[in-house]
Amino acid sequence: MLLLATSGSKRVRLMQAARAQLRLPPAQVLEWRDWLAQPALLEDALRRPCLFKIEPPGDDPAAHRMLLHAGCGLQNRPLLDAPAHGELLAMDAWFAGFSNAMQGMARQLAAMPQIRVVNAPAEICLMTDKLACQRHLAAHGIAIPSLLGPVHGYEHLQSLLHEHQLDRVYLKPRYGSSASGVVAYRRNKAGRQQATTSAALQQGDGAARLFNVKRMARYETQHDIAALVDALAAQELYAEAWLNKPRCGDGHYDLRIVTVAGQPAHRVARIGDQMMTNLHLDNRRGDAASLLNAADLAALEAACAQAARAFPHSHVTGYDLVVRHGSAHVLEANAFGDLLPGLLWQGTDTYAAQLTHV
Repeated sequence: MLLLATSGSKRVRLMQAARAQLRLPPAQVLEWRDWLAQPALLEDALRRPCLFKIEPPGDDPAAHRMLLHAGCGLQNRPLLDAPAHGELLAMDAWFAGFSNAMQGMARQLAAMPQIRVVNAPAEICLMTDKLACQRHLAAHGIAIPSLLGPVHGYEHLQSLLHEHQLDRVYLKPRYGSSASGVVAYRRNKAGRQQATTSAALQQGDGAARLFNVKRMARYETQHDIAALVDALAAQELYAEAWLNKPRCGDGHYDLRIVTVAGQPAHRVARIGDQMMTNLHLDNRRGDAASLLNAADLAALEAACAQAARAFPHSHVTGYDLVVRHGSAHVLEANAFGDLLPGLLWQGTDTYAAQLTHV
């Protein structure tokens, strides 16, 4: 097995542990930064038939910088300095570099039909473009929150809300991940408005800067909210209708489901008091089965299997869903959604399961 990954990352450690548990030899690791600098290294590493898995490049700041600079070149914009730790900067340029890299990898793999690829580059790229991914799911008949489409700035957001007669929406960076830059926005008829987000806004003499933090921030003045929305819109932003999440005690929850070989497998409820329930934001895990009745469980499994069919060349995928009253809506598909340490399904974790059912 070959991993395109970052040596020493949690994902690599978990995969190597799963292979040891299954008495398989350790996977070889090709560093993202090395492949970006010398693409021929992939062909050298794949001379013999093997299983190839692409892990995300985000664990390596050098790889992130290389993709960002490549994207700036493709978009004919000045090269940007590497973002500070946690800074949300030029996500659209980063994606342009990432998309170009995935296209190059797809061309390399097309010449090596003997290689089994866990998740195909084209589908990884599609799932990383969150707006395109939601449109793709909807085109395949999968229920998603209603899309309002791209948001070009604060004033455009207000016109979209008026057009759709809505006062509550989620704003999502088109190329973000792990709730970075997601905003829960609401307003009332008295003119009050509120934006809740994990993006910390810093305003000084220059342009506003955004930093992804674990503590949720709440903005209530038009000045701050407009600066927040404009800064996100500059990196490509879209809006979707607010979808209430089911309650669980004093909090509410959504669900992360991992499909393996097209079938729903590992599942966990993500329970929190804030609008965003991502586990890295100090929310807690819950037992999905104990929160769902038979109709909800059937809806969940059907929606995940249907979503997996929309990505036929992806062996392991994560889906975030809201399930209530016997219906399921897919909030997001994640090509790298298997990082759930210790979560078992039929006695195996997500890494052992994908190796067993490959």
